[in-house]
Amino acid sequence: MSYLEELFSLKGKVAIVTGAARGNGAAIAIGLQKAGATVIAVDIIPSKNKEIKTHFCDITQKKDLKELIENILNSYSKIDILVNNAGISLGTNQEIYPTENWDKTIAVNLTAAFNLTNMVLEPMKSAGGGSIINITSLNAELAFPGNPAYMASKGALRQLTRSAAYDLAPYGIRANNIAPGYIKTAMTEKSYNNQQLYEARQSRTILGRWGTPGDLAGAAIFLASNASSYITGQDLYVDGGWNIKGL
Repeated sequence: MSYLEELFSLKGKVAIVTGAARGNGAAIAIGLQKAGATVIAVDIIPSKNKEIKTHFCDITQKKDLKELIENILNSYSKIDILVNNAGISLGTNQEIYPTENWDKTIAVNLTAAFNLTNMVLEPMKSAGGGSIINITSLNAELAFPGNPAYMASKGALRQLTRSAAYDLAPYGIRANNIAPGYIKTAMTEKSYNNQQLYEARQSRTILGRWGTPGDLAGAAIFLASNASSYITGQDLYVDGGWNIKGL
């Protein structure tokens, strides 16, 4: 095995990626798969991507999550990597943000990640360690209008990662965040296709472009692999430099 393979290979690892039917989740799942992992790509919708097969699961339902974990352990006997990528964004122009939007967003973006983290704990302990990667957002720190549930859920997910990193370190389990900036996905399609919004968001980066889902794959491989074995509780921004741009 070459030096690079020793650092980055995921051969023999079993990974769960939620929200993996399209966009960022699909790119991450494919990246982990190409790095050698057996990937269980989870979503509530089927994937149109031939490179990956999605497993139906409503991550807001504990029963579905328990069945998912049981099926994975029955098939592969272990879980090494968890990527909590699934997320929704329910923005509104209403002055009072709808309670139902809040409840749905928190359920998908935060509570599901908490439940899955708890459920993979014992399998990861049995395996001697593991890597949990939560996909937060630039908006875990920076505000934008009309979507308090998204910002609150991503900010809380960021802190959940730090809590998990602290509590699970004795078992060799690491937890880190990947914080994307504006990535061209179905979630950001309206902004991407609006010339004014497209240029405004692009101008906020220092690399001068929007991100693509593929830009997240390398970050996920890094945090899942031995290359990041001494890294835990950290935020890895994949945002084209938006977060550090001053003048």
